[in-house]
Amino acid sequence: MSSFPVYKQLDTMDCGPTCLRMIAKHYGKSYSLQTLRERSFISRLGVSLLGISGAAESIGMRTLGARLTFEQLAKEVPLPCIVHWKQDHFVIIYKIKKNHVYVVDPGHGLITYSRQEFLPHWLSTKREGEDRGVALLLEPTPNFYTRDDEQLDKSGLTFLLSYLRPYSRYIVQLFLGMVLGSLLQLIFPFLTQSLVDFGINHHNLDFISLVLVAQLVLSLSRMSVNFIRGWILLHLSTRINIALISDFLIKLMRLPVGFFDIKQIGDLKQRIEDHHRIETFLTSSSLNILFSLVNLLVFGLVLTFYNLRILGIFATGSALYMTWISLFLKKRRDLDFKRFNQLSENQSTIIQLITGMQEIKLNNCETRKRWEWENIQARLFNVSVKGLSLRQYQSVGAFSIHESQNILITFLAAKAVMDGSMTLGMMLAVQYILGQLNGPIEQMIEFLHTAQDAKISLERLGEIHQQQDEESPQQSKISMLPARKDLVVSDLAFHYAGPHSERVLDEIDVCIPAGKVTAIVGTSGSGKTTLLKLLLGFYPPTQGKICIGDTNLKHVSERFWRSQCGVVMQDGFIFSDTIANNIAVSDEVVNTEKLLYAARVANIQEFIESLPLSYNTKIGNEGHGLSQGQKQRILIARAVYKDPEYLFFDEATNALDANNEQVIMRNLEHFFKGRTVVVVAHRLSTVKHADRIVVLEKGRLIETGSHQDLARLQGAYYHLVKNQLELGK
Repeated sequence: MSSFPVYKQLDTMDCGPTCLRMIAKHYGKSYSLQTLRERSFISRLGVSLLGISGAAESIGMRTLGARLTFEQLAKEVPLPCIVHWKQDHFVIIYKIKKNHVYVVDPGHGLITYSRQEFLPHWLSTKREGEDRGVALLLEPTPNFYTRDDEQLDKSGLTFLLSYLRPYSRYIVQLFLGMVLGSLLQLIFPFLTQSLVDFGINHHNLDFISLVLVAQLVLSLSRMSVNFIRGWILLHLSTRINIALISDFLIKLMRLPVGFFDIKQIGDLKQRIEDHHRIETFLTSSSLNILFSLVNLLVFGLVLTFYNLRILGIFATGSALYMTWISLFLKKRRDLDFKRFNQLSENQSTIIQLITGMQEIKLNNCETRKRWEWENIQARLFNVSVKGLSLRQYQSVGAFSIHESQNILITFLAAKAVMDGSMTLGMMLAVQYILGQLNGPIEQMIEFLHTAQDAKISLERLGEIHQQQDEESPQQSKISMLPARKDLVVSDLAFHYAGPHSERVLDEIDVCIPAGKVTAIVGTSGSGKTTLLKLLLGFYPPTQGKICIGDTNLKHVSERFWRSQCGVVMQDGFIFSDTIANNIAVSDEVVNTEKLLYAARVANIQEFIESLPLSYNTKIGNEGHGLSQGQKQRILIARAVYKDPEYLFFDEATNALDANNEQVIMRNLEHFFKGRTVVVVAHRLSTVKHADRIVVLEKGRLIETGSHQDLARLQGAYYHLVKNQLELGK
């Protein structure tokens, strides 16, 4: 129990699954963080103790949640266990001994607390007159050991070498340049020795001039090699950086919508910036270390020729130097994780400040929001101070070792000159060689740091790349609609945050007939939008199924299904692009006839043509400002342009004035003919002409029928719309 496996949480909300991953490893089983995330039903708010318990039991562990006193925790609980920490975090207790508590924090690593330090962070309630804290007790069952654990990808940095393969020609050129540069540098110590021992000693000015001209030519040659090398490196690094980020974005776009519900924007942006560290490692650092190793080998051989004893002292000093630096790598890694989390939070806060400026000003909360940002900067500063402190401690030891080595070598070389075993020219040559050897050692240290940074970044990016695609090539899914095109929902249930959360939809049975308009109504929070998203395949149902005719929707290709659907969501997005490209967002070349027809149906043609650039006017965050009603009409035009077989409208006209809504609904009635339409709306004017109305309440279907039938029943639908003009009071 003296040591315990340590994994660091990759995101701020990963503490629970990471704790479970460490405990599983402690008992001899390996699981990926993503697997335990999914089984814990993690959300943007993290996981609950029930979620961790469910995940633990799914891998064969026995669990028990309890509120305990410290004495019970110390004497009766099987360790390791997971405890709720500071009311917003989970950590592992793996040993308690002599009033000391040994903790593994997934955000910080192994920590030892005294009892007095530990209790304020853990205790949360008082029961029967005693302070208690929350703990999750875990023990492996026989099933835990019979289950196959996961074979985790241990390729690490070797995986990245595949990005260098397409550029092998350039790498060969760089390597040849490195060898040539090293050979040119190799000549300098011999020229220096000749300059002193022959030229100066014999007062031969012509020879000195010749040597200096040779040095000038060699210097120009080295500069030319470095110049060409710089251009090749720029080409390589740009290409590889684009490839890395492009592959990351391709992967992101293949992920299901549910993935983005639990990810912060700042976290994803910070991961994209992490690609620069990987690209630096792959190009400049990896190639520089090759250059350094060549120089180390060449000048090491030359130093062997001059003085073997000096070479031994240099090798010993360099080994001590490298060992000292390596002692700080673990602490440096811990600081990098803390820095990443703070930068991620900083990114999210900045985005929120800019996009939410209108609400900030309307509510006079500028000062509070600025303080929130300043608090993040203070935490970033603290991480930077710790990083600087670490570098200074590292530098003091490294400087002491390095200078002691140099002084000792200089003393031995001077003594050798005085003893006559070495000439003054040879001593100067040795000093030059040592300078050339110290450079590669420094570059090797830099390489260690860059490799560590790349490894950490690769772990964070690998967490994205290991996610399961929404639609993988191995799955053979249907890419055609069946003959019967009704949408049939059977015994449907759904919850966002796992089985322990409240169901958003429960026991829904409904048929949405093909070629008809079906309206879904209900109070806010009744599950209307969620049902629409399930029909679009954004999430798999928790229970039951959705079919197109007799074909289960899960067997239909998601890309194909959405190609058949025109959708207007409440939070539909307007891109920073031209109006034409926003309407014809899925087409590379805009079909002018379809574009004009879509604008007419959405009753926005007159507004567009009144603009100086008409359909080429740029809109969105960086373009012409639009009202909410104009945005909705652009989104409606986008759905019409697509000319789909199925249409889904989620409060698509709630921002429109009565006149615009009336015109658009009249235009849409003609467009709806022969298409299957699902409309979510509150307004009676939007739903009263639907062929069928479905009424939801608290996630359950309670009424269904036409407007007239439901109005006569005077049930839930009647009470929803009775205050609207058509039904009176």
